[in-house]
Amino acid sequence: MKLRRVVAQNLRRQRRKSGLSQEELADRAGLNRNYIGMIEREENSPTVDALEQISEALGVDPVILFQDR
Repeated sequence: MKLRRVVAQNLRRQRRKSGLSQEELADRAGLNRNYIGMIEREENSPTVDALEQISEALGVDPVILFQDR
């Protein structure tokens, strides 16, 4: 499986698990809601900085976003 898909699926799973909308996650991470949506739809590859912001906003270790399940 491609890493972009792994990150997208894990991001969506963790966001839903946290009970957050894309907009709420984006606000917490200091990012644009459209950017979060594009990552989840595999239309954009997040930067390392964005992944750090997202994982902090979700309260998870960034490694979780890369785990192939």
